Amino acid sequence: MTSVAYWSTVMRCGIAVAICCATAAAQAPPATQPAVAQAKDGRLVYATDQRGNRVIDFSHCGYMGGEDAIPDVPVRVVVPHQAGDATARIQAAIDYVGSLPPDQRGAVLLENGRYDVAGALKIAASGVVLRGSGMGEGENGTVIVATGQDRRTLVQIAGSEGRTIDGLPVAIIDPYVPVHATQFRVANAGGFQPGDAVMIHRPCTIEWIKTLGMDYLGGERHGYSWKPGSRDVLFDRTVTRVQGDRVFIDAPITTALDSEFGGGTITPVSWPGRISSIGVENLRLESSFDPAKPKDEDHSWIAITIDQAIDTWVRQVTFAHFAGGAVHVGASCRRVTVEDCKSLAPVSEIGGHRRHTFFTAGQQTLFQRCYSEHGIRDFAVGFCSPGPNAFVQCEAKLALGDSGPIDSWGSGVLYDNVKIDGNALVLADRRFELAGAGWSGANSMMWQCQAAVIRCYAPPTAQNWATGCWGTFDGDGLWQQSNEHIRPRSLYYAQLAERIGPTGTDRAQLLPDAGDASTSPSIEQAAALTALAAQPVVQLSAWIDDAPKRNPIPTDAAGAKTIDQIGIPAAPAPGSKTIAIRDGVIVCGDEPLTGGRQNVQWWRGSLRPAEAAKMEVSLTRYVPGRFGQGLTDDLDELTDAMAKNNKVALDHNYGLWYDRRRDDHQRVRRMDGDVWPPFYEQPFDRSGQGTAWDGLSKYDLTKYNPWYFDRLRAFVRLGEQKGIVLLNHHYFQHNILEAGAHWADSPWRSANNINDTGFPEPPPYAGDKRIFLAEQFYDVTDPKRRELHRAFIRKCLDNHADQRNVIHLTSAEFTGPLHFVQFWLDVAGEWERETGKDAFIGLSATKDVQDAILADSARARVVDVIDIRYWWYRKDGSLYAPQGGQNLAPRQHARQGKPGGSSPEMVERAMRDYREKYPEKAVIYSADGYDRFGAAAAKGGGSLAQVKAGR
Repeated sequence: MTSVAYWSTVMRCGIAVAICCATAAAQAPPATQPAVAQAKDGRLVYATDQRGNRVIDFSHCGYMGGEDAIPDVPVRVVVPHQAGDATARIQAAIDYVGSLPPDQRGAVLLENGRYDVAGALKIAASGVVLRGSGMGEGENGTVIVATGQDRRTLVQIAGSEGRTIDGLPVAIIDPYVPVHATQFRVANAGGFQPGDAVMIHRPCTIEWIKTLGMDYLGGERHGYSWKPGSRDVLFDRTVTRVQGDRVFIDAPITTALDSEFGGGTITPVSWPGRISSIGVENLRLESSFDPAKPKDEDHSWIAITIDQAIDTWVRQVTFAHFAGGAVHVGASCRRVTVEDCKSLAPVSEIGGHRRHTFFTAGQQTLFQRCYSEHGIRDFAVGFCSPGPNAFVQCEAKLALGDSGPIDSWGSGVLYDNVKIDGNALVLADRRFELAGAGWSGANSMMWQCQAAVIRCYAPPTAQNWATGCWGTFDGDGLWQQSNEHIRPRSLYYAQLAERIGPTGTDRAQLLPDAGDASTSPSIEQAAALTALAAQPVVQLSAWIDDAPKRNPIPTDAAGAKTIDQIGIPAAPAPGSKTIAIRDGVIVCGDEPLTGGRQNVQWWRGSLRPAEAAKMEVSLTRYVPGRFGQGLTDDLDELTDAMAKNNKVALDHNYGLWYDRRRDDHQRVRRMDGDVWPPFYEQPFDRSGQGTAWDGLSKYDLTKYNPWYFDRLRAFVRLGEQKGIVLLNHHYFQHNILEAGAHWADSPWRSANNINDTGFPEPPPYAGDKRIFLAEQFYDVTDPKRRELHRAFIRKCLDNHADQRNVIHLTSAEFTGPLHFVQFWLDVAGEWERETGKDAFIGLSATKDVQDAILADSARARVVDVIDIRYWWYRKDGSLYAPQGGQNLAPRQHARQGKPGGSSPEMVERAMRDYREKYPEKAVIYSADGYDRFGAAAAKGGGSLAQVKAGR
């Protein structure tokens, strides 16, 4: 039988087909044997390759692994609508329900109306549901609006702690465990029993990397090749049965465990802080924004984030205007359902890590009946997400970017009846994207999908399928029945019905079938189809709007108290450990403030766990919706850790560049705005106009980034409670000297702002590599630049006008000229006189510049703190002291001057020299060996010396 005849026969029988599963990239024409087909009796029939691999059962995705429907929990407390900020009232209601005995928890009900929320709402206990009175507006529902300019997540669902290892890894001894397997043999099954939580570890070995071709992605420097251990796959599963040496688990694996590539292990784990049975439902979430700024990003970025959670849901929620996305499911999550949701009118730049509308890095996540407009990565899967994950009956309207797994090796993803209007659906090798994403989709299925372009490639060692898809086709994956309507209509629901019975079919709620598409209709069929053509086709957006009719969520609050009857706990008054300078010593209370210092990361970074764990603190580093080491630092955790480790000061400067692509140190204009996080936020705001060198809009140096300055204020506020000081460097000289790439994305570069800064374009790269712009940057005789500098310095001072635990310094790595320090101090002095405020102003410069300032009585009066940072006495008593204004960075000076090291005696000498000359000023030592010579600095009368002392 020919291939055409075979498919004609299959279609006449109503059997849906897919392609044969294989473990290596397919180069041959499509196979004729379907990978999964529906027999006449409705049973699904799977083809299995010679190693046992087959299409995954995706029905394990969603709340309770798909086995139970989302429950309608009773209302426990009502938050009546009131004008004003509702943050405290809603949060108090959430906390109240979370404090009830587990069997008495339920929903927090918000009445119809608009609730302004200036803060963030956090659900941190199991069994709590945030429920509105409808997903419309006004009298038709509940609207929660994230007000203000903070980039926060509006609703955070987050447990506490992380996964803990409860035993040693046990080897899986099967030579090969195929894709879809739910059982395997282990070296010792005695430590496992039903109900145990386990982690199955599939290592990333050099052999596997080479087989994938990911060992070389181009360039001998700054390349993005994969490294062993960098992309391990970790399956989060539960043991269902143990039989001899065989362990059974509750959901299939999505990447084969092959002894050739390191096999795998299984380890007992526990997750005591992970929460469950959480829901957000029946409401509308909005972010306020500036309507005069169509690319405004100074507002809430993500509506809902979910972390450290299992068996959780979001349903019947409309989202509007968020910059980063609607729902983001973290890697610590499992069995989450997001259904009947719409994302409308996002407001942001068109760039990287924005508008990731419905995103998961977790496992067994189900997005169904979700609709998005103007998104960039609407239905996306994150780094090494082991799946299975499913997107079922979802639509991206006017998509600005493709959908699909967007980072390395997202395996076991189902796109089922997904439409991407105007863009692509991708399972492919993304190569260098996102710092070497490479192979992003594996063992994944596109079932009856539509997109402008369908890219389906098969990675070595795995497979990808495209069945019944519509669009322009690209790739060597396994294709079948392209441009055909197939049966079953939904693979997910056919698999669910087969696994749990008819209730799986009842939950499908697919859009009404468009009818028979026969090419040879009868007269009667033609008449019927003509009648249908006169009626508008039901669209997914409208279908979601009707979800409350199909699945009404109860709002009966009979017997429930209001939060006003229960009462809102008063917030505890914060403690006070503010600093002062007494007799030339920085004190906290009655004691000298002594202790260590925290430096910051100002370039490099990655979202990948192994690399993020190596990063240091950075106050103004930002990853939308994600907190932790190497991501957005949690300031409470950071300041607690600093206090615990006797670190009393943080040395802050803004980042070298915003976009991680620039880590390659190239000077090229980027081809698009697909910027890579983590972002090192700059002090200046984007204008929404033009295109900067990084592909986003140009900066406006007269407008300031609210998030950047709010972060500094928040840190200082906590520092005033915990005895911690911010050393706030207004500038960062690294941008204007040394490698040309330092200048390429700088907000001050003429090509990157709308302010006519007058710096030469193209930049005068010396030898087409280096940059020497310090002299021009520090030239304040230029009237435009002078006013921009003046306004910026005043903004840095204004930001902390009512805060004490801040020492203002000119610039990190500052070796600039005397005249710029004079200007900086003049502006600071002017600000103090005009405002009546008294800021702590630090003098941190080369020795010649410091001495010249201190000899100037008028300017010396402005100085409160002398920071010895760029010079020191060598061990032999000679002076290492480069001159200021020579257009060399500190390390360039060091290469010329051979600085040598200092000693405790010489540190004490330096401190004593300045303490005796200027007894009213505090002196701190930040130069060579400051962390080793704390005792000597203290002995010389210095402040912030790294010695242990009470605070």
